[in-house]
Formats: sequence, C-alpha cells, structure tokens
Amino acid sequence: MKYYLFLDECGDQNLANFDPSFPVFTLCGIIMSESDYETTGRKIIEMKQKYWNDKKVILHSRDIRKCEKGFEILFDSDTKKSFYEDINSIMKDNHYTIVSCSILKEPYIRKYGRLGDVYGLSLSYIIERTVFFLDNQDKRGIELYTYAEKRGKKEDMALLNYYNEILDRGTYFVKPSRIKTYFKSFEFKNKQENIIGLQIADLAAYPITRHVLDNHSVNYAFDILESKIYAQSGKQHGLKVFP
Repeated sequence: MKYYLFLDECGDQNLANFDPSFPVFTLCGIIMSESDYETTGRKIIEMKQKYWNDKKVILHSRDIRKCEKGFEILFDSDTKKSFYEDINSIMKDNHYTIVSCSILKEPYIRKYGRLGDVYGLSLSYIIERTVFFLDNQDKRGIELYTYAEKRGKKEDMALLNYYNEILDRGTYFVKPSRIKTYFKSFEFKNKQENIIGLQIADLAAYPITRHVLDNHSVNYAFDILESKIYAQSGKQHGLKVFP
C-alpha cells in the first residue's frame, strides 16, 4: 500500500529578523494514499481545463489571493465565485489527511533563543504524527514517499539532512526503526513539474497559519480543512502549535 507525504511551508525560518505582523513558521504535510491521490489529481486537472483549458497551470495560494501570475481571471466576480466553489469542493470532498506544525516565533525566541532550527523541529513533529496516522491504517506493507518543493541547493540539502537525522535518531515518542518501517524516500520537485500534492499542501498551509495566528477571525478555508486534520480520540494531533 503506497502513501505520499507532500510538504509545503508558510512563513520563513528566520528567527533573527522577521515581520512582526506575521511571526510564525508553518510546515504543512498532506498525507494521501495512492488511489486517493489519483482521484484528486483527475478532479484538479478537470478544474484547470475548465478555467484555463490548460492542465499545466500551477495552483499557488498567494497568486490566487492576489489574482496574479495567471489568476487575473479571478478579477471577474462571477469567475471568482465559480472558481472558489470548485476549489472548495475539491478540498472538502476528496480524501487526504493534514499534519502540520506551526512555530510561534516570539514565544519560541523567549524560551529557546534565536539559534533554533524551526524547520527541523517542525519536520520532526510531522514525521512523528505521520507515523501515528499510518499505524492506524491497519494495512500491512505500507510504504510512504515524501515530496517537497525545490527551494535552492543549500536549503534543500539542509532539509534532506533534517530528514535523515530524524530517521537515524527518531523522535521523543517514535524510535528510528518504527519510522523507517514507513518512510522510504525523500524527493525534491520543481514547481514547474506541476505536482498536484504539493499544490494541495500550498493551498492548505496559508489558512492553517492564519488560524494559528488568529482563531477568532472568519476563515472559511480553514473551516473546510478542519475535518481533514489528523485526529485521534477527539483531539487534533495533526495541528501542532509550538511552543
């Protein structure tokens, strides 16, 4: 049984100098089985064909919100309404599970200083909770393949090192052997490769981050995503906020 874990981030890793209006870093993971991924992929391609007649369009949260870089069609109110109805339906009705970790920078700095590794910490939580999720699937022979978007040679190497370190040392709750039972590979993909799973992770990361910063404001996108967050015994284990 093959599963995928797609990773995308919202905010930056910088603890030394960051925007005080956005003092958070989120790493968002989307877990999908191979069959669910194929089904969701077909629906997203159909939607792209509907609005652009081109399946190569890359769904990117910021571009959608700003109506730029190919999303200028959303300046038309009727098109925008229809598009959001369609994308919300896809995000709501298809099967996937969210495991995310958000680091609140100001309390983190007060407690740990500015030299911490927020990306590695976030990844460790996501890997740990992905293991918990897969443990509950009650299927033998599960193999999980992890994908992240390429950012730069230095940044990609640092992330791959984080991943390998976690596989070698485990986490507080999960031993290395248990992680290696599931996690089989880690690959980087260019945005131009049009990986549907990475686009879903991108669409989920921003509303989750907005919810972490302010859970009282209206956030329809998060309302749609909330049922997808990994939960166990009624608790949202897939929405980690640290510290």
